[in-house]
Formats: sequence, C-alpha cells, structure tokens
Amino acid sequence: MLLLSMVLLVLVVLLALFVSADAWYFVRMLLTVGAALMRRQEKDVLKEHGYHGIVLLSDIDHMGHMNNARYLRECDFARTALCITHGIIKAMRELRGGMVLGASTIRYRRSLRFLQRFVIRSRILCWDEKAFYVEQRVIMQSDGFVAAIALVRLNVTGTSPEHILRLLCRRAVQGPDPPPEVLSWLEYNRQSSEMLRNSS
Repeated sequence: MLLLSMVLLVLVVLLALFVSADAWYFVRMLLTVGAALMRRQEKDVLKEHGYHGIVLLSDIDHMGHMNNARYLRECDFARTALCITHGIIKAMRELRGGMVLGASTIRYRRSLRFLQRFVIRSRILCWDEKAFYVEQRVIMQSDGFVAAIALVRLNVTGTSPEHILRLLCRRAVQGPDPPPEVLSWLEYNRQSSEMLRNSS
C-alpha cells in the first residue's frame, strides 16, 4: 500500500510539472545535450550539422499541422546540438562567456503533419565582433523539400566569436563574408532598432 501511494505521489508530481511548467522542453533539452556530448566533436566550425525530429501530437495546432512556434523550438534544440558538437559552448564557458538569441527570422514553405519526419540542417554562415549568424533549414525527410528556413543571430556575451574561435582553432580565424541575405537582414534589423529608438 505504501509503494502504491508513493507511485501515485510521483505520478501526481510529474503530472503537475507537465501541466504547470513546460517540463517536456527540459526533458528534450537534456536528451539533446546528452546526445550531442556523445557525438565526436566537429573540427570544422562551418560544417553543417543535422538534427532529426518527428512531429508529435504535442506539436499539432488547431489546423492539424505543426504549430508555427514549434519550428522555432525545434531549431533551438538543433542550435544547441550544433554549438555542442562544434565545441562552441565548451570554449565559450572556458572564456566565461554566454550566448543569447539576438534575432531570428523564419520563412514557412510547407506544413509538417503528424508523424512526419524532418531534419534540421544548421550551419554557421559568418560572424562579427558580437555574434554568430546561423542558417537553419527544416527539411522533410520524405522528399527533401525545405519546409522552413530560419536565419538566427546568436549574440555572444562576456567574450566574442573571435576569442571563441581562436581558442577552438588555436589560431586567428578569418570568417567568411556575410551572404547577401544576411546583409539585407542586418540592415532590416538596424532600421528596426533605429525606428524603435526614435519612437520611444
């Protein structure tokens, strides 16, 4: 009887966590970090990283396809895996730095349905003195179609991308030139910041 009571208590606590907090997010993040730590570290910081996923019932919205916000959430897991396997998080922590999402833009091209499998291909496009710029493609495994594409700015705090890469590569690293779409996006962000400063 005591064992049954303890099992019920644990189930009630777990249910309360899943109802009152987004416990599944933290479970998924732990699994993502664990899997990324078990992978061989990637030496080339510009190499693309693949993160596999499947659309679950918890991802579905009232229209019957994956909720728009879930794409960004899946991209969050994929970026974490990219930064771990490429050694960026380890180097950043050694330098006592941090990382925060500075901006993101996503374009949706096709809906993902229940139980559809996909892979998120993430790659660092370039960097500057303050941030890494990452492209993430959500690709349907059934036909290779790019269902969504995201552009992300990862702001580095307490250190810089240059210092992180110097620690990783043991030498100064010259980054690639920003692609035209990144330059256009940066200009949009600059104009948006200026507009918000002027309006306040």
